[in-house]
Amino acid sequence: MTVHLRGPEGCPWDRAQDYDTLKALLLEEAYEVVDAVNGRDFSGLEDELGDLLFLVVFYSRMAEEEGRFTVEDVVDHVHAKLIRRHPHVFGEVRAGNAGEALQSWMVVKEKERAAAGKRAKESLMDGILPSLPSTMVAHELGTRAADVGFEWAKVGDLLEKIEEEIHELRQELAAEPPSPAARVEEEVGDLLFAVANLSRFLHFDAETCLRRANQKFQRRFQAMEQELLQRGKSLKECSLDEMEAVWGEIKTREGN
Repeated sequence: MTVHLRGPEGCPWDRAQDYDTLKALLLEEAYEVVDAVNGRDFSGLEDELGDLLFLVVFYSRMAEEEGRFTVEDVVDHVHAKLIRRHPHVFGEVRAGNAGEALQSWMVVKEKERAAAGKRAKESLMDGILPSLPSTMVAHELGTRAADVGFEWAKVGDLLEKIEEEIHELRQELAAEPPSPAARVEEEVGDLLFAVANLSRFLHFDAETCLRRANQKFQRRFQAMEQELLQRGKSLKECSLDEMEAVWGEIKTREGN
């Protein structure tokens, strides 16, 4: 299919694409897969996985045109890697739980890095992709720190840390003379980092939590718009008290 789409008689749009132009589309499709998973929309998930798979094939086709690798090579590579990194399944090693299985995986991964001549990590925090969403980076940083015991003992400690960050932010906002914007921004960042790690500590994904909160806010705001329109008023014609009253009604109807 991609051979034809990229060929002389194919689609002008497909022929015009390169490695860089597809990056945004790849991310978009990956997030659409995540949305389908969050909504347990299995019909949509089937469709979105197909779109994501198409981009894997598309990238492979571009590489094949340059004589680099084919989609078959991609499949063979991941097949071999999965066998190699599961010695607890396909080899002599055994894993009694998910933690032991992950540790087995990481041991093999580090051996592969050494065999490939890659520089050993100088820090436990090395190798985290900066292009990841910030909530995912915060999660990974917290996870790596926790792996060596640098972790809050209980959730109450984390809640106290969040309260501490809020207090520090309040101090910066109330400072006289006013604090530099960079200081306020730093305190907001510290607060967000602490909240992302609260999510991790409770075994939630911060990105999913925030995504669902965004969706809830959007849904309620749109419901408020519609409710006010039915009362013959636009948002710009309403006071904050009026909007909050309707917002409260919507929350009550939703049960929270």
